[in-house]
Amino acid sequence: MRVVTIQMKVLGMDGQIYKISFTIAIATVYAVTTVLLGSFGYSWIQVRISEALTPLPYLFGFPAVIGLTLGVVIANIFSPIGLPDLIFGPVLTFIAAVLSWKLNFGKRFVACIYPVIINAFGVSAYISVFYAIPYTVSVLSIGVGEAIATILLGYPLLKVISKLTYSFND
Repeated sequence: MRVVTIQMKVLGMDGQIYKISFTIAIATVYAVTTVLLGSFGYSWIQVRISEALTPLPYLFGFPAVIGLTLGVVIANIFSPIGLPDLIFGPVLTFIAAVLSWKLNFGKRFVACIYPVIINAFGVSAYISVFYAIPYTVSVLSIGVGEAIATILLGYPLLKVISKLTYSFND
């Protein structure tokens, strides 16, 4: 990303255009990854691999928050759950992303925990009704899937990116 930043400055692109481009890139990667994996990201047993991006607000702040939220909106257009997933999914993502950005206490791992907790309890509120399963079963299932995506994949991704890249929070 430092190379990209330097290239953009050479091309005359200011920070605002860079942030908008980054937001669009995050939204696109999130949405495409979710949609391509199909039911793997929409069922009550899910590992939404795109959730590995949810710790990015730790490094990139508000542009990552908006990119993730837009990505969830786009991805959830294709959700079999319909309107509840289209409304509540992005709201829960926005809340988790803001917490990861603003309330991380300087710890990458803390930034990874919020999406797990918010989605396990929040998404389960409507997933359990849609699939007619007990809420606690849904919380455990969504929580495990979210932990796999966010902690096992997202945390290492965050570590690598933090060593290689420019942060909007600098």
